[in-house]
Amino acid sequence: MASSNLQLTLDAARVRVGEKWIGAGAPVFVIAEIGINHNGSVEIAKRLIDGAVLAGADAVKFQKRTPEKCVPRDQWNVERDTPWGRMTYIEYRHRVEFGPREYAEIDRYCAERRMLWFASCWDEDSVDFIESFDPPCYKAASASLTDIPLLKKMRATGRPLILSTGMSTAEEIDAAVKAVGRENLLVAHSTSSYPCPPEHLNLNMIRTLKAGYPECPIGYSGHEVGLAPTWAAVTLGATFVERHVTLDRAMWGSDQAASVEIVGLLRMVANIRDIERSLGDGVKRIYEGEISARSKLRRVAGATSTN
Repeated sequence: MASSNLQLTLDAARVRVGEKWIGAGAPVFVIAEIGINHNGSVEIAKRLIDGAVLAGADAVKFQKRTPEKCVPRDQWNVERDTPWGRMTYIEYRHRVEFGPREYAEIDRYCAERRMLWFASCWDEDSVDFIESFDPPCYKAASASLTDIPLLKKMRATGRPLILSTGMSTAEEIDAAVKAVGRENLLVAHSTSSYPCPPEHLNLNMIRTLKAGYPECPIGYSGHEVGLAPTWAAVTLGATFVERHVTLDRAMWGSDQAASVEIVGLLRMVANIRDIERSLGDGVKRIYEGEISARSKLRRVAGATSTN
């Protein structure tokens, strides 16, 4: 009976995304978030996709917005300096936003490279837009956690939903989970500082979320500088991890400084796989490589050494 209950728990804490499982017993699912680090260039996006493929990531993620719905009206005409000259904020948001032609090319390219892709949708129209590309799942950004109509819009597609929990209280997280239900739901611990100082990462929240939502795979969406906290998240039980990726952390853009360059992504994924192999199953055993040392070095009370 205990074994049966354990299997039910394991099954409940697994979600299928594309052809891969995320959760109990599955390899850590690595998401390389391109976001808007492409700066409106499909060619940069392709180079980042290539980097994710090279590193062995499982998926790349973009962000999709309808600028007129996501930018407060009083900020539309605020001017700012950009790499493309001085322009209003609403013009800038359109400048870095991909449309149908760009996403069609991304969809084609990811299929060619055998890379899953999906997006964080910041408004309901964007869900309709991304849905036309048959994504394997959706991601609700931390900023959207309290936008219940948007969460329900993504949930209504019937696809798995990843819920990011930055800048949120425990009560807000619980309300969001109750609104969308726990089936096919994944929850990511996150702190929405860019970049995030180590003392604000609070990685033990991974354990808290695992205890609070045992039916849901729990992961980590990091915005820190460096890789050690992401590796620590895996040892704490994160079943998926997400990090922003960039070609150069000095590039223009609000997310670049908290991103991982491709060389760093290679190290991150390789070491995650090493950590997975190292953790084992927690059952003590004697390994083949220990047998020779055991026969030579093991001391037993009262035995006489022959060395």
